[in-house]
Amino acid sequence: MKRSIYDLAILGGEPAFREKLHVGRPNVGNRERFLQLISEALDRRWLSNDGPLVKQLESRIAEMLGVKHVIAVSNGTLGLQLAIWALRLRGEVIVPSFTFVATAHAVAWQGALPVFVDIRRDGYDLDPEQVEKAITPKTTGIIAVHVYGRPCDVEGLNRVAKKHGLRLLFDAAHAFGCSYKGMMIGRFGDAEVLSFHATKFFNTFEGGAVVTDDDNLAEALRLARNFGFAGYDKVVALGINGKMNEAAAAMGLANLESLDDFVSKNRSNYHLYREYLAGIPGLRLMEYNEEERCNYQYVILEIDPEVAGISRDVMHRILWAENVLARRYFYPGCHKLEPYQSWPETTRYPLCNTERAAERVLALPTGTDVTLEQIRTICDIIRFAVMNAKDLVRKLTAVEPL
Repeated sequence: MKRSIYDLAILGGEPAFREKLHVGRPNVGNRERFLQLISEALDRRWLSNDGPLVKQLESRIAEMLGVKHVIAVSNGTLGLQLAIWALRLRGEVIVPSFTFVATAHAVAWQGALPVFVDIRRDGYDLDPEQVEKAITPKTTGIIAVHVYGRPCDVEGLNRVAKKHGLRLLFDAAHAFGCSYKGMMIGRFGDAEVLSFHATKFFNTFEGGAVVTDDDNLAEALRLARNFGFAGYDKVVALGINGKMNEAAAAMGLANLESLDDFVSKNRSNYHLYREYLAGIPGLRLMEYNEEERCNYQYVILEIDPEVAGISRDVMHRILWAENVLARRYFYPGCHKLEPYQSWPETTRYPLCNTERAAERVLALPTGTDVTLEQIRTICDIIRFAVMNAKDLVRKLTAVEPL
């Protein structure tokens, strides 16, 4: 039977899915292994304070990434703050606006000023040319983000940082398990910060890590995450409580055993989306460089409203009505959020590419909890909306102004 636009839930039809489909629903690996590790931790009665599971997780990740030091922390945002503090980033710090707001917040929480710089036209990461133009005598560092797990222009940013004597920190929250020119992300800049939040493809419930080859920086970070303690009752530096606990480490160790399965499922989902969305006017699915290691954590759809006949925001509303909770990552850009919208000194430079991406990008559900049949249905909804865009937009406008 030919489908009518009134079958869409936004115009009175029944939602395509009874249960909501989320972006970033947690992956759960070997449950038995996790419970075993938890039981061992309970038997030891060592639940925090640099326990054996945390040390084991740090060692496993260091070996996987090929780095000297992995400093596990309670969450990725705190990892950013600790790295910013340890690198002594003060004054002005260049950051992208096209990122999760935690990147900018971490800078502001440390008393520095985030200065937003535009992303590349053909990507979603900082443009080194624009970074160099934004450097002032007050600039002390650059924080770049491997957005959606796709590597930044590492060499370009490194060249700018070295030329101007700046620290270079990478927010690698999206990029655990990914590589750049054959080297694992985690080995670039002065340090990189990982997130193991529940929404990431690899999670420790909540957690993160700072990774670096710098011995002095690693020592400063280890002191800082544990109140500055160097020994049982000796405090030698300013610190805070940033430690990962044993339950989080147990989840991480168990999930490491399922990492290949998580990636395989994400990759399968990504390729199915590519197949089913191919040929739809005005739609472009973000591509991964499959010659590198990828985690395929994000399925990113970019919608050109002039060609598709429908805006990203209308598509977003349609999908949510169908219980497909697609996300507008990263809308509207950090520079349009508070407090930065009220701090004009953070937005001195044009952010044309940032705003263009923020108006077009939609992240679609993926992960181990999403089935192939659900992906087909999501793609059917998207295709139907574009193919009937003119009539659909007209009818939606009659119901409620868009």
